[in-house]
Amino acid sequence: MTVIFFDDQSRESLLPLTYTRPVADLRIGIMKISEKWLRHFKTDKHYYQTQTYLQEKFATGSGSLNIFINGSVCPNTQLFEAVVALKDGEALMHEDICIAVKTSQPQLNIRALENFKQVHFDEQFIKITYPEDIFKFNADALREDFDALTRGRTSAKLSNTNTILGTDIFVEEGVSAECCTFNTHNGPIYLGKNSQVWEGTNIRGGLALCENSQIKMGAKIYGATTIGPNSRIGGEVNNAVIWGNSSKGHEGYLGNSVVGEWCNFGADSNNSNLKNNYAEVKLWDYSKQRFRRTGLQFCGLIMADHAKCGINTMFNTGTVVGVAANVFGAGFPRNYIADFAWGGAQGFEVYTLNKMFDTVVKVFERRGRLFDEMERNILTNIFNLTEEYRRF
Repeated sequence: MTVIFFDDQSRESLLPLTYTRPVADLRIGIMKISEKWLRHFKTDKHYYQTQTYLQEKFATGSGSLNIFINGSVCPNTQLFEAVVALKDGEALMHEDICIAVKTSQPQLNIRALENFKQVHFDEQFIKITYPEDIFKFNADALREDFDALTRGRTSAKLSNTNTILGTDIFVEEGVSAECCTFNTHNGPIYLGKNSQVWEGTNIRGGLALCENSQIKMGAKIYGATTIGPNSRIGGEVNNAVIWGNSSKGHEGYLGNSVVGEWCNFGADSNNSNLKNNYAEVKLWDYSKQRFRRTGLQFCGLIMADHAKCGINTMFNTGTVVGVAANVFGAGFPRNYIADFAWGGAQGFEVYTLNKMFDTVVKVFERRGRLFDEMERNILTNIFNLTEEYRRF
């Protein structure tokens, strides 16, 4: 049986985060959604049914019998058992949400579900529909992943220079931490392979610090926060999900936020996560072409891949920053900053592809990565797709 992750309509409402990846490649908790499912299936072999321009990076394919999984749905034990129990030609549904389909067909037409026998699943599960859902549901996803990754295993030991409150902590091999405080009373703490927590850091779980990432001296981290692989974080962070290969290495506040890959924050940059009048926060929604009510009082920054900000950048409550935007200068920039925008509160111009590529090459080199033709093609496609938003 071949596992294939498909994008449903959430792909549009999750923009700009899904311009650069299929929905199943989103990270929430400790793992990406695809990794959660594959752990249940006990396989690494999988494919994606996603946007054409992404298929070179996220391979397409099929087998003689395929299980199509909705990439916006996070698994749990009950849900996985219901998926496995499907017969050929059946679709697992929750109200109007298609969770999974088992079929010998090589492609799934999500608009033709009447061709499948529908099986209903009425239990609870996490579904990611909007960007804010990622930090909103991160505590539950982090707990689920922590239990899955640590079950039946023994944690490595931390140095006795650290203070640990509670027992809900798991340390992978190669972790380095000295003279820090780890409080697990409000959520688990997971320290990934070869991660580092520098002296004087105070952590209040839940926290996932993924492999090869670092928390710098004196940082203050509150749950439920995820720091993806190969990242470096400092300052004050609260309920934020940072996907990986990104840096917020200095003082400044980041809260109730989602940050993509290859992002960088200048020193003393801050975001607001609460309006002065305590009103409900709105976010720019690409699918609706307007600001959408979130139902949240606390909602900070949504920053897509390759975005950057200069020192002392101030982000208003509920700001969306598009792919490869470069923000700098005094004052508060607007609440929606278009993809490939260059500037700040004083105005924007287009961040041209060649200029942007020059930066990405240097960023990739620092991480020992090659910025190849495939990555160039993806960003070129996104640049063309988002042209309508750059009417500066």
